[in-house]
This record gives sequence, C-alpha cells and structure tokens, in this order.
Amino acid sequence: MQFDHDLQSIQEMRDAVKRAKEAQLKYMAFSQEQVDEIVQKAAGAAYVKSLQLAQMAVEETGMGIVEHKKIKNEVGSMAVYESIKDEKTVGIIREDRVRKVTEVAYPYGVIAGIIPTTNPTSTAIFKALIALKTRNAIVVSPHPRAVKCTVEALKICSEAAVQAGAPEGLIGWISKPSMGATNELMKHGDVNLILATGGGGLVRAAYSSGKPAYGVGPGNVPCYIEKTAKVAQSVSMIIDSKSFDNGTICATEQSIVVDRNIKEMTMRELRNNGAYLLNNEEKAILEKVISPAPGKLNPDIVGQYAVKIAEMAGITVPEGTRVLVAEETKVGKDVPFSIEKLSPIFALYTAESYQEAKEICLKLLNLGGRGHSLSLHTNDEAVAKDFALEMPVSRLMVNTLSSIGAVGATTGLMPSLTLGCGSFGGNITSDNVTARHLINIKRLAYGTKEVSIPKPSPSSFSAIKEDTGKRDVDHIVDQVLQQVSPTSEIDAKMIAEMVNQVMQKYQTN
Repeated sequence: MQFDHDLQSIQEMRDAVKRAKEAQLKYMAFSQEQVDEIVQKAAGAAYVKSLQLAQMAVEETGMGIVEHKKIKNEVGSMAVYESIKDEKTVGIIREDRVRKVTEVAYPYGVIAGIIPTTNPTSTAIFKALIALKTRNAIVVSPHPRAVKCTVEALKICSEAAVQAGAPEGLIGWISKPSMGATNELMKHGDVNLILATGGGGLVRAAYSSGKPAYGVGPGNVPCYIEKTAKVAQSVSMIIDSKSFDNGTICATEQSIVVDRNIKEMTMRELRNNGAYLLNNEEKAILEKVISPAPGKLNPDIVGQYAVKIAEMAGITVPEGTRVLVAEETKVGKDVPFSIEKLSPIFALYTAESYQEAKEICLKLLNLGGRGHSLSLHTNDEAVAKDFALEMPVSRLMVNTLSSIGAVGATTGLMPSLTLGCGSFGGNITSDNVTARHLINIKRLAYGTKEVSIPKPSPSSFSAIKEDTGKRDVDHIVDQVLQQVSPTSEIDAKMIAEMVNQVMQKYQTN
C-alpha cells in the first residue's frame, strides 16, 4: 500500500525520533573525552566537504554564491568547533570551593532542528555539532527546497560521528519533509527542545509547541555611516557584506543611513565598489519586483545576483554590478526598499542630523528587525556606546562586515548560525546560540551560612489553643443538636457553655 507524502513524512519523523531517543540514552554514558573526539571528527569531515556542500546548496536552492557558501560551511564546521572544543559539557563542569557550589551538566535529550533554505548546509552542520558536544540527539527537518544538500551535510556529520564511536541514530533527519511532519516533530512527546532557524511563522509555531525553544526573529539591519567614518573603507566593507552570498545571511545590512555632510563621498564610493544607483523610474519598477504585496517579500529575488534581479525588472545595469541602491525617505510595510530583502538591494537614507539618523535606524528596526543586529561605521567611540545603549538590538557590529561579523567570522562573537533576538524580538535569548545553550545545569550546594530560626512566642500557642478550643466546642454542640429530637426545646447556648466547662476542666488536668 502506497502512503501519501504527508503520511510518509510523519512516519519517517517518528522513526527518526525513536532512533534518536535510543541513541541519546546510550550517549549519556560517554565521557567528555569521548564526546570531544566525536565532535572533532564530525567537524573535520564537514570542513573537508565544504566546497561540495556549497555547490549542492546553490544547485538545489538556486540561491547564493558557491565560494561564499563554502566560507559559511567552514565557519559552521571548524570555526564552531574551535569555539566549543574546550568547553566542559559532561558531568562536573565547574566547582566553586569558596561558595561550595558544584555545577553538573546534563543534556536536554532529543532536539528538533529546523533548517532554513538560505543557509541549509552550514546551519545543519552547526546544529549537529553543538548537539553532539552536549550529548544531545538531534532530528532535523530540512526546508523542502533544500532537502538534498541538508541531508547530505547531516550524513557527513553522522557517518564521521559513528566512525568515532557515537551510537547510530544520534543525528536524524526527515528526507521527505512536510509542514505537517515539522509541526508533529516540534510537538512529539520525546522531543525535549526546539532549535528553530527559519521564517517568522515557523518560529512562532516552535514557541507555541509547548516545548522549550530557541528561535530567531527577522533581521532588517540598518547600517549607519556616521560623519567620522572612514568612508572609502566603510563602503567597501558594506558592499562586500551585502553581496556576500547575495545577501542571504539574516544579519546582512538592509538599508544605509548616511550623514548629509558625507553623502556625496558615500555615493561616489558606492559606485566605485560596484553599486548601481537607480533613478526614480527604475526604483518604481523594482519596487513591484521586491514586494508584489505590502510587507511581502518576493521569494524569487532571495539570494539572486543584482544583475539578475535587475533583469527581472527589465532594468539594464552594467555587467559586474554587485548591489542595487535606491534613495528612500519613508519606512513602512508598503515601502518595499525599507523591508528585509535578503538580496543585494539597498535603500539609502540621508540624515540631516545625528538624532535623525538614530530615528531612521529605530524606525527600520521597528518595522521588522527588533532585537537582531545593527551595523555602525564610526570613529567616535561615544557614538558607538550611545547606539549600544539606545538601540533595541542584540548585537552591534562596528567598522566591519555585518553579515559575517554577526556570525563570528570577523568579530569576537561566538561563531553561530542561530542568532537570538532577545526580548526585543520575542526570543528567549539575545546570544549567538551555541553549545552552552543546549545543556541544563544542576547545582550541588553545601551549607555555608549560619541561620538562627526564632522559636514561636508563648502567646502564639495560646492563640492557637483558644482557636482550637472554640472550633471543638462548636463541633460538639453541632453533634448534640443533630442527635436530639426535633420537637425538643434545646438551648444551644446552654449546651455550649456546658461543653466549654467540661473542656476547660479537661485541659487543666
């Protein structure tokens, strides 16, 4: 009997979760040394296949640039490994001999991993490694448009892990993904944590599943070029960042905000670095390509080259154009250039003052990027600190490429392909999610402080006895009244007084 796709998908998910749970229970007995060996082998195997996986991802999804996806795979494998290799994740991980507190790590169990189509292989490698490092199992639901490359990345990690001694089934996946199976995975009784990287709807579903979940919000990243910036250097980095993998990283700059007194210099450098500045007519045409309906991004432009997007709009641009730029003054869902575009398209805003620049950045974040990231180019440390204090974001990249700086490639941030947005973005964490987020910690605490517990005063006992006696008298009177004949004339007060006298005599004895 041939089952339909949804039923096959759900059954495959259930089988994968069952295997993962069994494998994870075995993995619980592994030492830190065994775990570290397994993680190293899996990371190394994925790193070696970085180019192959990049080629598969571009071919299957039609998004991005092979050379850039290769870099992302390298970050997701060896850069992540280097950042977590020395962390203790098994057994006793910290001992505070002064406070007499010992911390013991234990895993969540089975993790549900949701993978996006924009970064399918790098995110899969990354999630597999941090799960292995923390003695968790993981079952992955790939994006339907990136199944082959995602599964191949997971197979590479799984085979290397098993060869290093890991139980089979520790890394699982759904090779025939469906929305039904993904939702069932997140709600499965044996799934203990959700690690969701994807669209807003999927992340909301993860949070509403009733399970602990790490999700990420959208990134509508403003990029402010402040008047003290080294404009030529800044613009070069901004264009490199925006064109990296054709804008598919969620931390990529989406709009440029520039001070009026350096605008002309900025425009010149944009052209020098391969940007094409659209005129008003071209801008109007491209708006319809970016967003066919208010607030809705056209998925056909995601991760595409600037030249191809221009062709889709019937606009002729020079060969080698890296980024399309249009001047903008408004921000809103009905303003296509102001939304997150996930492609090499920029809005350019001119700020008449520092205060106005901050206001434009805030409007852009409120439109769809609260909690995520902001890019800043300045040589004024006071400006950087002011932005850090006032902007509702979880990471601010200063004088670097925002796209790969946010994931830890050009900054000291933890290498990660899942970037939390904190309470600003409705997320449980503002961190770059990594291995430490996938362990629970129990604490062994010895008594270190003497506490004198005061004894109750005699008056407290008297009040209790008095209250207890009154309740006893009322109870006995009630029982007597229930036993006498209804026709008898009984004085309840008289009976209560008699009972009270008897009890007082009894208590004094």
